[in-house]
Amino acid sequence: TRMAGVLFSRQMCQTLVRGIKNVSVARRDIEIPKERQKLRFLNKVPQYPGSIRPPKMMKRLDLIRGEEEIHRDLLLQQYGIIAKRGGLLRHGHLEMIRMGIARKINPNKMFAIWRVDAPWKPITKKGQGKRMGGGKGPIDHYVTPVKAERVIIEVGGKCSFEEVKPFLTMIAHKLPFPAEVVSHETLVASRLEEERFERENINPYTFKYLIQNNMMGCHNWIRNIDKKYFGKYH
Repeated sequence: TRMAGVLFSRQMCQTLVRGIKNVSVARRDIEIPKERQKLRFLNKVPQYPGSIRPPKMMKRLDLIRGEEEIHRDLLLQQYGIIAKRGGLLRHGHLEMIRMGIARKINPNKMFAIWRVDAPWKPITKKGQGKRMGGGKGPIDHYVTPVKAERVIIEVGGKCSFEEVKPFLTMIAHKLPFPAEVVSHETLVASRLEEERFERENINPYTFKYLIQNNMMGCHNWIRNIDKKYFGKYH
C-alpha cells in the first residue's frame, strides 16, 4: 500500500508539471467600444460635390518614399501591422484587410481601428492601343500612399499577442509591400536595438559616413533619396 501511494503521488506530480504553460496574460484594463468593434468600410472613390470635377495628380513618388514621421506609433499600445517599405494600397487590399479582420476577431473582447485613409490619390491610365500625346488619360482608380514605418491597422482588446499574431501575419503577407506584425513591446525593443547597434558600431566607415564625405565621388551616381536617408529606405 505504501509503494502504491508513492507511485500515485509521483504520477500526480508529473501530471501537474506537464500542465504548466508559460502564456502571456492578456490586458484587462482595455475598454471595449460599444459602437463599432470591427473595421469600417472605406469608400472606393472619394466623394466630391457635384459641381467639382475630380482632379488629376502627378505621380508624386515622394508620398511613398522615405520614413513616416507621424503615424509610426501604436496608439492603443497593443498590436498592429507596420509597413517596412513604401507602397500604394488599392481598395482591394483594404477590403482584404477588413474582411480578414472581421472573420477572425471576437467582437465581445477585441476590436480594430484603421490607421490609414480611404483611397484618395488618383491614378490615371490611357486605353490600350492609344497613341501617345493628347493630354493626361482618364482616372482609372484611387490608391492610398503609405511610407515605411507607417502603422496600417491596430488590434486591441482583452487578448494576447499569440491570439492575434497568426491572422495578422496572414494579412501582412498579402500586402503589396513588406509588412511586419508587431506589438508595443516588440516595436519599442526593435527601435532600441537599432539605436544600440548604431551607437556601438566601431567601424567608422559606414554608408552614412561615405555619403556625407562624398567618398570616391559617390554623389555622382547615388540617388537623391540616399543623400537624405543613407540607403535605409528605397
